[in-house]
Amino acid sequence: MVQISMYVTNWCPYCTRAKRLLKSLGQKWNEINIEKEGLSRYDLSQLTGGYTVPQIVIGDQPVGGFSELFALHQSGKLKALLADQADA
Repeated sequence: MVQISMYVTNWCPYCTRAKRLLKSLGQKWNEINIEKEGLSRYDLSQLTGGYTVPQIVIGDQPVGGFSELFALHQSGKLKALLADQADA
């Protein structure tokens, strides 16, 4: 099983899109709501390297937000990354 963490907020439409994409690929993720957890954007950047939500981490590799996730998917690299992380 691939370890995926997604940092989100309640109001984020791109978070919903990222969840929909991962679900379509049969993936599950650990969802961390930064508002509920009391994480600031600074905290988020320290954890993931990014300030915006969602921030997605696959295995130990920060992917970025929905745009980066979608670009990986469109290029075919997302499936390869998921496969590599499943083997790790």
